[in-house]
Amino acid sequence: MSKRVLYIEDNPRNMLLVQRIVEAEGHEFIGAVDGESGWKTAVSAHPDLILMDLRLPGEITGFELTRRIRQHEPLHHTPIIAVTAYGSDEAEKRARAAGCDGFLCKPADIRQIQALLREYLGQKPAIKQTAPEAAKVSYVFL
Repeated sequence: MSKRVLYIEDNPRNMLLVQRIVEAEGHEFIGAVDGESGWKTAVSAHPDLILMDLRLPGEITGFELTRRIRQHEPLHHTPIIAVTAYGSDEAEKRARAAGCDGFLCKPADIRQIQALLREYLGQKPAIKQTAPEAAKVSYVFL
């Protein structure tokens, strides 16, 4: 069964790459480009998983948006994964304190994102790759 994945990210390249991965895994992709649109989209779409950039343009950061989502009862238990260029232990602690369930540093490769989707959405891979094909995958996003 297809799940809904919301990715809140202001970089169009990152957005497109994650969209392709999510859809290749058989899920519905929803994107938002800043904290305000991310909030509105989360409330209206009720995603099964939220991927959250922590550095968002505008007044609502990824940290603040995560806190808001955690306080909104219908979304309270929705898994939120920080996907960020903030690569420090301190950033991870702040993300988890805000309510993130997981933390993925950019750049991340396709296999990391696929594994994350499978872990949090509880699904088996939609696309089966042979070992040589999997070894050719080298895309990253920044």
